[in-house]
Amino acid sequence: MANARLRFSPAPTGNLHIGSVRAALYNFLYARHTAGTFMLRIEDTDVARSTQESVDQIQQVMHWLGLEWDEGPILQSSRFDAYLAAAQRLLDAGAAYECFCTPEEVKERNGAAMREGRPPGYDGRCRNLTPDERAARVAEGCPRSVRFRTPDEGSSMFTDVVRGEVSVAWSTITDFVIVRSNGTPVFFLANALDDIDMGITHVLRGEDLIDSTHRVLALRRALGRADQPVYAHLPLILGPGGAKLSKRHGAVSVEEYRDAGYLPGALLNYLALLGWGPEDGREVLTVDELIAEFTLERVNPSAATFDAKKLEWMNGEHIRAMPVNELVSAVLPFARERYGNRLDIPRFEKAVELAQERATTLVQIADQAGFLFVDGTLPAYDPASLDKLRSTARADELLDAVTAFVEKIEPWPDEVDIRPPIEALGMKARKVMHVVYTAIEGRSAGLPLFPSIGMIGREVALERLRGARAIL
Repeated sequence: MANARLRFSPAPTGNLHIGSVRAALYNFLYARHTAGTFMLRIEDTDVARSTQESVDQIQQVMHWLGLEWDEGPILQSSRFDAYLAAAQRLLDAGAAYECFCTPEEVKERNGAAMREGRPPGYDGRCRNLTPDERAARVAEGCPRSVRFRTPDEGSSMFTDVVRGEVSVAWSTITDFVIVRSNGTPVFFLANALDDIDMGITHVLRGEDLIDSTHRVLALRRALGRADQPVYAHLPLILGPGGAKLSKRHGAVSVEEYRDAGYLPGALLNYLALLGWGPEDGREVLTVDELIAEFTLERVNPSAATFDAKKLEWMNGEHIRAMPVNELVSAVLPFARERYGNRLDIPRFEKAVELAQERATTLVQIADQAGFLFVDGTLPAYDPASLDKLRSTARADELLDAVTAFVEKIEPWPDEVDIRPPIEALGMKARKVMHVVYTAIEGRSAGLPLFPSIGMIGREVALERLRGARAIL
């Protein structure tokens, strides 16, 4: 659609999580696919819970992911005057009314309704107060909120690109608050007015917000706009087994994935496939390929399951597709944090190149290179790998044989294949290679072993083989 205008509208009340980022991504992809406009709007009308820290965090995450916006960030807190003026227009038109019920009173009456088998919801207590009754409550100093007057009959309906026709009877939606008693506007009013004023043409957001759409559309009509944006309510992201996504399924906030060494392109690639897929079924795509392929018609209404292992696999695929120099730059901050002034850049670059074909995260690459940058000669041993070493039959013979083999190698090669002395003992190299891995790298698996031995040199290799033998 030409001139499409979309917005990502997070509430700054905590860290930006995976579900929110997927919504931001879909809005971004559709805006770029249609050569439209992508806007960042911060919905901070809940002043009690909104924080500047969260506002900053949202922008930092968006920048890291490369989801750059064309307009904004626009904070709703800067538009309170516009929302309150809109609320006054609704009051003047009779589409809204002042409510003097306290939250505690509404909660108590709801409880009574449920105990009596009646549906909960606002009971319209203040809907038809006379002018004298309203004046009396004002004189008493009663707190005042503003409620929107929902239709008494009929139904609300809109067409959703993902879910088709969505309809609900107005009898199930009671009059709702649009301005709190503290004078701050509620999400429904701010959302409706902003989408009007900012010319939003498409609203892509989670299906958990689908019920609010009826309220927002009613407010749009009451404010004089009968047209509707194109709505697409996205499927939920669930954990394995259909449970709500939580930390026990893996990291939830985006920073956790960044700090664990995931690439922004890989994370976006994976999130794009949680509810959508290209026509040809490809799984590994660049952001440019996602933009070229993305259409709303291919968004699936079924809930998507978050699979941490699949994300890790995809991150590995993106690592392997990177030019080595770019991968070195990406891993370098993690290595500097770990090894400080012990870090030798030429050796580090070689380690990254060796790790690229196997690694699944940037942190994994940095950690695997640790045996190259130690204080002294011996590596830091992984306790589980040492236990496995000690329990391996004939490990002492194996280390003695490999040590004798390494002593005689001339000239020193780039890679040291230590299978001949192992096989000469009648052992299967693949079953006992962990012994030499632990001796050289401090853990039972890591960077490719043969070039790693070549890289550390004969003398260090011999000291480490003898050090492991001494442990036995």
